[in-house]
Amino acid sequence: MSRCIKSFDEFKREISKKKVAVLGLGISNMPLINFLNNIGVKNIIAFDIKDDEDTVKKVNDMISRGLVSDYHIGKDYLKYLPGCADVIFKTPIVRFDTPELLEAESRGAVVTSEIEVLMQLCPCKVFGVTGSDGKTTTTTVLSKLLSESGKRKVWVGGNIGTPLLSYLPEMSADDIVVLELSSFQLMNIKVSPDVSIITNISPNHLDVHKSYDEYIDAKANIFRLQDESGTVILNYDNKITKAFSDNVRGSVKFFSYLNRVENGAWYENGKIYYSNGSKCFEIMDRSDIVLLGKHNVENYLAAITAAFEDVSEDDIKRVAGSFTGVAHRMQFIRELEGVKYYNSSIDSSPNRTINALSVFDKRNIVLIAGGKDKNIPYDEIGSSIVDKVKVLILTGPTADKIEKAVKDEFDRRKCECDIKIFYCTSYIEAVKNAYNNAENGDCVVLSPASTSFDMFKNFEDRGNRFIEFVNKLPY
Repeated sequence: MSRCIKSFDEFKREISKKKVAVLGLGISNMPLINFLNNIGVKNIIAFDIKDDEDTVKKVNDMISRGLVSDYHIGKDYLKYLPGCADVIFKTPIVRFDTPELLEAESRGAVVTSEIEVLMQLCPCKVFGVTGSDGKTTTTTVLSKLLSESGKRKVWVGGNIGTPLLSYLPEMSADDIVVLELSSFQLMNIKVSPDVSIITNISPNHLDVHKSYDEYIDAKANIFRLQDESGTVILNYDNKITKAFSDNVRGSVKFFSYLNRVENGAWYENGKIYYSNGSKCFEIMDRSDIVLLGKHNVENYLAAITAAFEDVSEDDIKRVAGSFTGVAHRMQFIRELEGVKYYNSSIDSSPNRTINALSVFDKRNIVLIAGGKDKNIPYDEIGSSIVDKVKVLILTGPTADKIEKAVKDEFDRRKCECDIKIFYCTSYIEAVKNAYNNAENGDCVVLSPASTSFDMFKNFEDRGNRFIEFVNKLPY
């Protein structure tokens, strides 16, 4: 595989002699620091923008245990970066063009990341999944399909699960790695997976990316560095992803909910099919998939297209019939007084909330939405809310944008707004308001259409608090 640029032993020999900086002390980089110590790196400097009590305790503990030789924390932490290290591992949220990083590079430092080094050194086939929506479900379905036969070890990581670099010594050539890759992880990356899947692309994360074009360009890095042996799986129904096919060096396969494709999977008349270019296979009925919604059919189509050569049709059917979904993705919580409560905290963009609402066929939804603004448009969400929502409970900075989209849609339809709209400043208030306004047969759905960082650490924290408050009802 051309992706693998050096052996693990060679990497260990080289990096053990280097001064290494680690930017960010979060989920992926704490295991990274342990890994670097285990392979003989003696000079590690930790950096983090946070200087709260937990961060101070964390770095002092690492110093006392000899895991790091020095640290810099607080808002000016990056000013100490240029000239301090030979290799810099950055956290995904730190932009590659941050001035201090550019200056460090100009002085000879190599800037990389945990996920980049993993792909460069991984001895086995790597599948990568990105997209604006559906990444996690597609990644999870794909990993389950590939592991269903039990014939090989499948490692899952990237933007989900456990950081995999620490497990590199345990991987063999017969294993498979499946990675969920965000646009932040893909920005300026210097390696692509062997098989790259792009579920779809729509405006997202424009609070971090300088433009929509930059966001699209980051997504394209998932295949841009492949050679002729690479494979790219693209959504035929998405204008942007379909156009990517013109720039692929290896082979291209498509999946589609709306069109028959020559090489890949598609949906037609209640059934899922796959074609390898010469032969067509009827895989299963739509009803065989436990997960609800058109978007989940698309997720299966993407995963099937990527995995078909490595799995059996029976494997596909078993996974489809048993996989009930990933936490915080239209997760059923409880039924109380005839009202069902669903947690879809992962829905951090308008398009995700549109998909979530499409699962329901009645206008009986009490929707809790709103959160931190990513500077993306909310115009298209209005139609879905008007069609499916009877009560709208809004929180956070995007509340005004969502309400405006709804009222603009009513104006477009030339009718009065008949949705009850409430503003809440806390989630406990929002859940109580939902309970008070829901009736027998309704569904209360948390689908924020926004990120969680106005009130919470992440979408999991937001979802868990919602679950906590729902399980305490009535109060």
